[in-house]
Amino acid sequence: MGRKVHPRSFRLGTIFTWDSMWFADKKRYKTLLLDDDTIRTALIKKLKSAGIARVGIERSINTVDVILHVARPGMVIGRSGQGLDQLKKFVEELVHKSSGNTTVKVDLKVEQVKEPNLDATLVASNIADQIERRIPHKRAIMQSMEKVMGAGAKGVKIMLAGRINGAEIARREKYHQGEVPLSTIRENVDFCSHPALTKSGYVGVKVWICRPQTGQSK
Repeated sequence: MGRKVHPRSFRLGTIFTWDSMWFADKKRYKTLLLDDDTIRTALIKKLKSAGIARVGIERSINTVDVILHVARPGMVIGRSGQGLDQLKKFVEELVHKSSGNTTVKVDLKVEQVKEPNLDATLVASNIADQIERRIPHKRAIMQSMEKVMGAGAKGVKIMLAGRINGAEIARREKYHQGEVPLSTIRENVDFCSHPALTKSGYVGVKVWICRPQTGQSK
């Protein structure tokens, strides 16, 4: 079953939690879901250079809490917190525009990703960026796998799909180190799929990382 579903959603409630934490009735659910997607997409695009891994959103009656998980929080906060203030205004405009209610209070929090090399989102985006810059894909993948395993991961699997290196025929390439058990719910397996736009078209990058258990030495 682990091969048929998203590895992260497969472990929701046991290893991972939801990125959006709120409750709504049938009438408001669709609107709030689309609002979350708009906010999340805009922030990921704006904070790409800061190494953003995840955007958490929590809602109450008149409050929206946005939690940013980034690898380089200094780039988000800025000098004396100026960057954070500007980003808060940006998020407030998004929330007020999407909800149509200017009385909604927005609270912005920034949390640092403790180990970027164990985050599948950051690893996949890094590989995709290198492929877009025409760096040999094997070198990019091997370096990334060494960093992931060096950070204490139990295993890592990376797959590319598309016209790799501008080949006329699309193909798949798989690279694997260690163990990545996809069917075991208790294993902390992080996953991300990220596209790399090249001159020959999109090359898909998929990354699976089996993280060490909590409390286990790296």
